[in-house]
Amino acid sequence: MLQRNTRRQHLTEAGKTWYQDSLGVMAALRSAEGRIESLRQFPAGSLRISAPTTLGSCVVASLCSEFQLRYPEVYIELELSDRFVDPIAEGFDFAIRVGQLPDDSPFVAQRLGDYKMVIAASADYLSSHPAPQSMADLPAHRCLRNTLWNKRNAWRSGSLPLWPENTVFSCNDGHALRRAALAGAGLILQPQLLLADDIRQGRLISLLEHALPAPRPIHLLWRQDVRASAKHRSFIDWMREQAPAALA
Repeated sequence: MLQRNTRRQHLTEAGKTWYQDSLGVMAALRSAEGRIESLRQFPAGSLRISAPTTLGSCVVASLCSEFQLRYPEVYIELELSDRFVDPIAEGFDFAIRVGQLPDDSPFVAQRLGDYKMVIAASADYLSSHPAPQSMADLPAHRCLRNTLWNKRNAWRSGSLPLWPENTVFSCNDGHALRRAALAGAGLILQPQLLLADDIRQGRLISLLEHALPAPRPIHLLWRQDVRASAKHRSFIDWMREQAPAALA
């Protein structure tokens, strides 16, 4: 690599090649370090997020879009599903969950708000069916049922279901049930965030407010190691600041 004599030394051709290649390697390392440091300081890169279908379509999608307006270098993949997702096994950066978390949950959790339910019907339906005054009146009404909700999160008193199992219309999608209620098909039990605009505009009328199930907590979950980069820190801060008002 070096040629020496009694007064000086200089690089051989092989030494010059090694030196030039080393400069390139060092420059690449410095560039990689700079990119990593930039990721720590400025939100950029991809985020994979899992959320329940109705909550995701009504609230989370808008919050993600607004987040991207502030941080346009962040790319988001939002998967909406009512199945139980394993964020670690399936490679999600964040998961949004409704309901109480187990004491031994392996995730860090940030509470975002409450998942409230409402019972409602259209004015057309109520014009031909007297409004129910108690849960005992429900069997006399045409009720609409969410098949997934009844199976997984059954509204119960002890072991007894409080929403009729024998209904005139059932579906596994809250948006479809909403359309049926708007058409006058019957009473609906669905999340407030899905029906709030319809109730405010008078398209649906809220009923039996004294008999509603207790609100369930909504949490943002993430692995304990994801706060290392700016995109994760910024998304956590964004959801903590913006979600409560969107869920109110």
